[in-house]
Parts: sequence; C-alpha cells; structure tokens
Amino acid sequence: MLKKVFLCFGILISIGTIQAQEPYKFTEVINLEATPVISQGRTGTCWSFSSTSFLESEIMRLTGQRIDLSEMYTVRNTYPKKADNYVMRQGKAQFSEGGLAHDVLNSVAEYGLVPHTAYTGLLDGETNHNHAELVAVLKSMVDTYVDNPGKKLSKKWKPAVDAVLSVYLGKNPETFEYDGKTHTPQSFLEMTTLQPKDYVSITSFTQAPFYAEFILNIPDNWSYGSFYNLPLDDMMATIDNALKNGFTVELDCDVSERTFSSKSGVAVIPESVENDKKALEAIYPEKQITQAYRQEEFENFTTTDDHLMHITGLLKDQNGTKYYKVKNSWGTEASRNANGGYVYFSESYMRLKAISITVHKDALPKTIAGKLNIH
Repeated sequence: MLKKVFLCFGILISIGTIQAQEPYKFTEVINLEATPVISQGRTGTCWSFSSTSFLESEIMRLTGQRIDLSEMYTVRNTYPKKADNYVMRQGKAQFSEGGLAHDVLNSVAEYGLVPHTAYTGLLDGETNHNHAELVAVLKSMVDTYVDNPGKKLSKKWKPAVDAVLSVYLGKNPETFEYDGKTHTPQSFLEMTTLQPKDYVSITSFTQAPFYAEFILNIPDNWSYGSFYNLPLDDMMATIDNALKNGFTVELDCDVSERTFSSKSGVAVIPESVENDKKALEAIYPEKQITQAYRQEEFENFTTTDDHLMHITGLLKDQNGTKYYKVKNSWGTEASRNANGGYVYFSESYMRLKAISITVHKDALPKTIAGKLNIH
C-alpha cells in the first residue's frame, strides 16, 4: 500500500511539472527593416511573395527607399517559362504554382521590376488573389499540348498561354509612372540598384560535395537552379552573419509539421513527440539537430519543400534560447496569425527544416565566401 502511495505521488509531481512549463516570452535582438505582411491569397505563389519581400528589404538596405514591388509581375512572367519547360519535356517535368527564390531573381534579370501600383494582377474589382481557376486552365492547356492531338504541335500554343495569363492577371506593362517619372521595368530595376547576379542560394545536404554547387532535386526546382552546398553549421553561421550585418535572408522551408503554427506564431522541434502540441504554447526541451539527422529526415520525406518565407531578425526567449523572426505571407488576421503574421523559428527548427536560403553575396562570412570562391 505504501509503495502505491509513493508511486501516485510521483505521478502527480510529473504532471504538475508538465503543467508548469512557462509560456514563451520573446525579446527582440535584431529587427531588420521589412515591408508590411500581406497575403498571397488562394495561390501557391509564396516563392514570389517572400522573395519580393526580401528584395524590398534589400532596396531599403541599398538605397533607403521603401518600395512596394509587384509580386504578380514576376508570377506573370514566370508561367510561360514553366509552360515551355513542361511542354518541351513532354510532360516529364513539374508544372505547378510553386517555385523558388532563384525564379524571382531570374525573372528580375530578364524582365525587370515594377511597383505594385503598376501591376497588381487583380482585375474586374478583385481584392484578393485566387488562382485556382487560372492554374486549372493552364494545366489543362499544357497537358493538351503534351498530348499533341493534332500530331504536330502548332506555334499557337505559346501565344495561347500568354493570352490566358493576360486575361487572368493582366498584360505586362511596357511603361508606367512612379514618383512623377516614366519608367520601363528595366529602368525601374536600375533605379533600385539591385543586381540579381549578386545573390547566392545555399543548402546543406550530404548527397553532394560540400563547398561546391549542385542542382537540388526538389519538386519546386522546376528551373533546375544550382545551390552552393555547405555543412549545416556553416549554413546556420551564414544566416546569423547576414542578420548581424544588416542583411535579411530568403528562406525555403518545411511547414508541414505539427510543430509549425502560424496561429501560435512559433515553430519548434520538441525532444519528445508527446510535447508537440504543448510546445506551441510553452517552452519544452528541443531535439539537437545533427547533419546526419537532417539528411535522414530529408531522404525519408519527413522534411519536404513546402513554403518560402523571409527571415528578418533574431529573438531570444526568457531562457536565452535563439529564435529567428520569419515573415510569412498568410496575412495578419489575428485568429490565424500570431505576431502580426511572423513566425518565430527555434534554432532546432531552422537547422532541420530549412531547405535552402538565399542571401546577398556580401552577407557570407569571409571564410565561407573564400571556400566558395565568391568575391
């Protein structure tokens, strides 16, 4: 009987300890300039929204100008590239709404930039983006061209795709007014001083040599962009070095985990899966993430390429643990998005779930830039 009493007492202590975990209390350490959080609406264009936000912060860093760039101008000019890739590969490629940061940089280099006032991608009184119908129409079109029912693909298919994009998103502007001056997309890009060639994409996986470039095989890398491959600690050091020196960071990551919550505003990797839900509201011990564990989770598809976001700062909780301030593109509605639309990533979450990052080359630590031969 006495033994059972002590056992029950022990269980009560354990339960009490779990219930007494402290709610998060965050203090900002670094908070870099960024434009307001907006919503990508019912679209899969996070790659454009996050990378555009990243470029807006870069313009602020370079010139001090706050410019609201058009996300949909890039989307509009990227779809024909996706369609061409899909059709010419006879359907043996990715055709979807997804993309990566280098798709935005490639578009900027070729088509320039325009402000949101010059191209919204919203027509006929629309106030929110909804591409469900557009994507369905485009996919049916490119699949028809792949099937080639006429047994000889005509030259009409590219103008047809372009026409559909114009109907749903609007025609590309050739000139527009901004701050009392007439611009083309290329002259506007020149005014921002952005140089697309100055940005590098970095990842960390062991299937390729470190300190070299390789093509990362993930679904949204439809354009077969290459990444510099760094050891995990070096990739994390690059993020920290960038933020400490005033550079924000573009992020491709996995947000499919139960321990990522825009509603709670945190993303963590609890040591025990039993704490997955509770760790969204209070501090629990986290798993130590190694290079080997990161690789295992990637190769077994537990870590997947889901979403792109924008890292704009650092925080610490009341225990001094580091978190990254990450700007999302799901709006600011308080019932669905805490922290004004930002999610605070723990260091463990970032180490495990960051697929890749994009930074200005000057944000690289000098030793890492040297190893990559980037100058």
